[in-house]
Amino acid sequence: MSSAGTVDVVVVGGGQAGLAAGYHLRRAGLSFVILDAQKTPGGAWQHTWDSLCLFSPAAYSSLPGRLMPPQQGEAYPDAAHVVDYLTEYEQRYELPVHRPVRVEAVHRDGPFLRVETDTATWRARAVISATGTWSRPFIPAVAGRTEFTGTQLHTVEYQCPTDFAGQKVIVVGGGNSGAQIAADLAHDADLTWVTLREPRYLADDIDGRALFDAATARRRALDEGRTDTGGVASLGDIVAVPPVRAARDAGLLKAQPMFTRLTQTGVQWADGTRTDADAVIWCTGFRPALSHLAPLGLRGPRGHLPTTGTQALGEPRLHLLGYGDWTGPASATLIGVGRPAREAARQIAGLLGAV
Repeated sequence: MSSAGTVDVVVVGGGQAGLAAGYHLRRAGLSFVILDAQKTPGGAWQHTWDSLCLFSPAAYSSLPGRLMPPQQGEAYPDAAHVVDYLTEYEQRYELPVHRPVRVEAVHRDGPFLRVETDTATWRARAVISATGTWSRPFIPAVAGRTEFTGTQLHTVEYQCPTDFAGQKVIVVGGGNSGAQIAADLAHDADLTWVTLREPRYLADDIDGRALFDAATARRRALDEGRTDTGGVASLGDIVAVPPVRAARDAGLLKAQPMFTRLTQTGVQWADGTRTDADAVIWCTGFRPALSHLAPLGLRGPRGHLPTTGTQALGEPRLHLLGYGDWTGPASATLIGVGRPAREAARQIAGLLGAV
């Protein structure tokens, strides 16, 4: 495979975390490239369901250096608006994004990390992995999954309620995706919403701003050895965005406990009762997309790599950005990724300056 060149930093992933990293790497004066597997800008936002909207107003959903403009007529911007914002952000800062380039493996190579892709090989003095989780949907092992003859899909495959109009649909998951998709379907489908525990809604006046503050306060408490505040989880599981609030208040979001198995025609609960279904939508979360880092031998529990902040404990030249609180408070959000991106760039600049 041909060599594409040598840079200070290779950023793997061109979504919101990768762009935030690029912004701070440029400010740090480092040479870098961003390798993105997508064909077009926008990261995972370009693949979400049609009605998805942000939890916060545009001004509180911004990457470093550039406020997201408001969307006309919408208090909470939709996914298409986010894609436009990320596209403009990438162009505004002339970030060196190469796409579509799929990173296949990262290896140690003496003083460098060798980044092998489907087109060429890069050598870097440091790597920031910012691949997110969207490409690794998780579906739990539930008895009977192979027996069910209806449609099964994950959050990543859901698009709009008209695809299920008039059908019996079971939505599994008590987080934001589950609540939003259940609310989306409530008017067009015969909905059964299933959750592991009773849904926990955040107060109606809480949005992404409060969630970011809660996540930051928790990280600060842990870093200072104080009592764990519980962070976002202490507030609830579901942000009551307007569509969810409307469906809930209309009595359309009544959750059922988790079933014990799937049958050929639907699901069965522990007491033997059954419900038929044409489709089951699994809103059951994701795992970090880190297979490209396997050659480094750093894998930890649940697919996480042990880190201190964003830096991998077993490889100081590697930083992980945007995967959740374990790589920075609220780092999987637009507003939250800026601070850990700045810290990662600062640490990398310090490390490379010492070489």
